[in-house]
Amino acid sequence: MQSPATSSNSSSATFPTLLYAATIFLSAFLLFEVQPIIAKIILPWFGGSAAVWTTCMLFFQLVLLAGYLYADWTSRYLSPAAQGLVHALLLVLAIVTLPLNPTSVMLPEAGGDPVLRIAVVLTVSVGFPYFLLSTTGPLLQAWFARTHRQAIPYRLYALSNLGSMLALLTYPFLVEPNFILGVQTAGFRRLPRARIAHSREKAANPHDQPAVCTPRMKFGSTRNG
Repeated sequence: MQSPATSSNSSSATFPTLLYAATIFLSAFLLFEVQPIIAKIILPWFGGSAAVWTTCMLFFQLVLLAGYLYADWTSRYLSPAAQGLVHALLLVLAIVTLPLNPTSVMLPEAGGDPVLRIAVVLTVSVGFPYFLLSTTGPLLQAWFARTHRQAIPYRLYALSNLGSMLALLTYPFLVEPNFILGVQTAGFRRLPRARIAHSREKAANPHDQPAVCTPRMKFGSTRNG
């Protein structure tokens, strides 16, 4: 039979793990939920051709790669306090650009290369918040490995895979038929506020050691962590 002190310690250790898991799952879900939302908004602007979807896919994968590189670089070369502070400041800047809702100001002009115009619209409307969101999985896995040395962080990687898969499955069957685009884009505002609190916590604990293991990163057109 466990003593009250042992039970209390177990509960205090479980809650941070659940917070890591929930944040990684939600970020992976939103990461792949926002792609069809933005593509659907701008699709009529460019005639609904296959080039729109292809350009959107390429854009999001490039930003995703940039987010992974940022997470890797800051984990390797910045102290935990500096990393948390920098990331919290970037998240505040990202919130300023929310909600993700391209307006008529971004409508393309006649003529010119549509691929370039699509890239400009995506960069202005969603680029920075999406970049910060793409860093969630690898950053939190690195932080988890740093603070939970006996745990296996790659279980969080599997959880992020589940979140991204559910996003791809639920959008056409649940989200798109039941929610207007304005509601869909407004829902994207939630996650960065929680991330700011987590980043501030990392900045307030500068004595953590660098992570022992580097989280695996996903590449490809349909999956992400």
